[in-house]
Formats: sequence, C-alpha cells, structure tokens
Amino acid sequence: MKILVTGATGYIGGRLIPRLLDQGHSVRVLVRDSSRIAGRPWSGRVEVVEGDLLEPDTAHRAAAGMDALYYLVHSMTSSGDFASQDAAAARHVLAAAGEVRRVIYLGGLMPSSGSASEHLASRAEVGKILLTHPGAVELRAGPIIGSGSASFEMIRYLTERLPVMITPKWVHHEVRPIAIRDVLAYLLGALDSPVTGSLDIGAEPVRFMDMMRTYAEIRGLRRWILPVPVLMPGVAARWVGWITPIPNRLAVPLIYGIQKPLVGDMTRAHEAFPEIEPLPYRDAVERALRKVERGDVETRWSGALGDGPGYALTDWEGMIHEVRQASTQASPEQVFKTLSSLGGDRGWLVWNWAWSLRGFLDRVVGGPGLRRGRRHATELLVGESVDFWRVEAVEPNALLRLRAEMKLPGRAWLEFEVRRGDDGTTHLTQTARFASKGLAGAFYWYGLYPIHRWIFRDMILAIVRAAEAG
Repeated sequence: MKILVTGATGYIGGRLIPRLLDQGHSVRVLVRDSSRIAGRPWSGRVEVVEGDLLEPDTAHRAAAGMDALYYLVHSMTSSGDFASQDAAAARHVLAAAGEVRRVIYLGGLMPSSGSASEHLASRAEVGKILLTHPGAVELRAGPIIGSGSASFEMIRYLTERLPVMITPKWVHHEVRPIAIRDVLAYLLGALDSPVTGSLDIGAEPVRFMDMMRTYAEIRGLRRWILPVPVLMPGVAARWVGWITPIPNRLAVPLIYGIQKPLVGDMTRAHEAFPEIEPLPYRDAVERALRKVERGDVETRWSGALGDGPGYALTDWEGMIHEVRQASTQASPEQVFKTLSSLGGDRGWLVWNWAWSLRGFLDRVVGGPGLRRGRRHATELLVGESVDFWRVEAVEPNALLRLRAEMKLPGRAWLEFEVRRGDDGTTHLTQTARFASKGLAGAFYWYGLYPIHRWIFRDMILAIVRAAEAG
C-alpha cells in the first residue's frame, strides 16, 4: 500500500515507519523540516513532504495518491490554544483524505466518569473529527511503556531518584498501561482490519502507585509512597518536571491526564484483534529496561522536540548527556592525536587548576586522583588509565571513550567522536555522560553544571586550536 505517516519524528512514528517498510509498503512522511529525519536508518527509503498541517494545502499535497494514512500528531507540548490547532489540523487532513481508504488515529483513553483533562479532551475531539471519514479507526491508549517513552521515563526517574514520595491521593486510581510493542501491533493490524470507530487498547489495569512499586521491585529498590489527601495537580506536575527530564509542558498534561481512572473497555479490541495479547505491565517494564541496558532505544519521547545546533544537554534513559560539536580544517588524524595526548604531564589543555583540585578531592575520599598519569604521551590502549579515567574504547582517528574511576554518586564517561565531513572539514563531537545514582547523583551533576559548562566548552575549543596548531 501507499501510506502517509504524519508525526514521523515522534516516538511512535519513528518506530512504525521501519515496520511498514519491512512489510513492503511504500511510505511517505510529512515533516516540517526534512533535516530532522536525515539521520534515521530509514530516511533514504521514504518519500518526504515538507509542510505544516495547519496549512490546508500541505495536507492535500501529502495525502494525494495515498491508500492509507496514520495520524500521529498532536499539540501536547504546545502553548496557547492547542485545542484549536489540533482541531484545525484534523479538519485539514479529513478534507484531504477523500480518496484515502483507511485513516488510523492513535488517541488517548478517556476517564470512565467526570470530565477529561484539556489535552485528553482535545485528543478526543480530533478523534471525533477524523471518525467522520468512513474508513477511520481510533485506537485509544493509556500510558505507553517502552524504552524512551515519556510515561516510562517519568516512572523511572521518580522511582530511581526518590526513596520517599509524597503523592496525591489519585495515585490510587487505576490506569491501563500498554507496551510500545503492542501499540505498534495494533497500528499495523488496523491497516488491514475492517474495523472502524473507537477501540480502547491496553493491558490489565494497574494503580499508578503500583506502577512505581513494580518498577522499584524489578530494580531492587526500597521505596516508600505516602499519599496525602491534598496535592494540587499543577504542583505535582511541576515537581515531576523538576525531578525528571520531562519538561513541564509535557509533564503537566501527563499528570492532569491521570487524575481520574483511565481503564477503558477492551471488548472491541479483543473482538477485532484476537491475535494480540497485550503484555502485562511488569513484563513491559522489564522489556524496556533490557533495551535501555543494551542501548537499543529506537526512538525517545523528545524526538519531536529537537535540540539546538552545536550544543545539547539532555537527560534520558537514566543518563545525562552534555554534547558539544565543533568543526576544524585540521585533519581527523591531527585531531585524534591531540585527543590521545590529553592528561598526564600535558594536562587537559584548559582549566588545569580545576582538574588538579578535582584530583586532590578525589584522593581525599579514597579515589585514584590524578597521580596515575599515563603510560605513553601520545598512545592509548583499551584498558589503560589516564589520570582518574580508564580507556574504554579506541578507534584510531574516529573514537575515544574514557570511563571515570573517581569517586562519584554514579557513573561517568567522556567520549570524543571524529569524522570527516563531505566538505572536507573535520567534525568533532565531545560528549560527557553521567548515569546518576539516586537523587544524590542528580544534585551532584546539576550542582557542578555551571562549572562543567565552562570547562567542557573551553575544552573542545582548545582541542580544535591545538589540532590546528599541530
């Protein structure tokens, strides 16, 4: 089939597209900026249309000649009148989908009683609009549990970082989580199924409090959850935005969305897709953790948000990443030679007094400090020590990764990647990674962030200058 996927840079779209391609379908993607998918493994196998669904002609260009379309966009992280934007985009797609046989929309579960949150109500309105198409189906899902998903990361960070949690009383409410594996199975199955209308999808309901407790059990953590009668959702959401990497503009709708039970009714889903047996919550968490441990994370919740050029600070999958990039006319060989000579008698090119102070403090608390130096002035081998680092990976003229052995409330790495660009320049990427251990680790990293920011910024610039001088 010829299939249009909207939301290609998002968490779901980025995983759905390669599966559609593997099934032999022709895929067209609609993106606002084609550069956002340039590095995806499937980017060369899809047709790309640039545009914005808030512009009617974009929807017509994208839907022309398509057999089916997936509607996977929403304004969950937008400010302002997001509900009107969502509704307008849905109407534009509906108007353009006259020749499309199948429209598949991923919406959200609705509370069984009472009013829905603003964002859930907006998603329901989008579903109502799209379901006026004769071949439309709406799959309504609760919290999606998978490596890199926002719901999983929220639970993960709260449970990892807080030994004691004071929580709102609505953590006793049941929600129906669903593994990302099963979301994709329903989306793919809906392509050939004759079912139309709305279907609730998910595993067995679980109390939100038990979702955190189950995670703690799997990780071998002791956690105390203390519900209190009154804790305003806005306060809870902003607390989540502070403790976890989920920004407030995403944490707020997530928290407001689970104030009421979200269990739905699986009857229609069981009848339409009897072959899909949703994974229990515990199994979904274990599966997500295994993928994170292996580094096998296809997409993540922030994929649609973007990062600025040259610098990015992100916190995801339990790891803080501080990434810097620079370009130079020096050759990859000269850049790598400069990298390979860091530490020891030469020092770290900039802020050597700060490195010395850090080494002294590490010795005081029982760490190796900077006294170990290095074996060779310009040569590094895997397993060797460089001051308080251990060489973990070396690929000549391409990669150097150092693992910290100083005393830390977590684990840390410093990695350098070198590659030659198509224009002949050399591109250097410097990444500092920190996997914090509990709340103390988070306080350690962010407490030192103002210093790290200057040290790591000056370091990559000094490496470029030294390589060019060489």
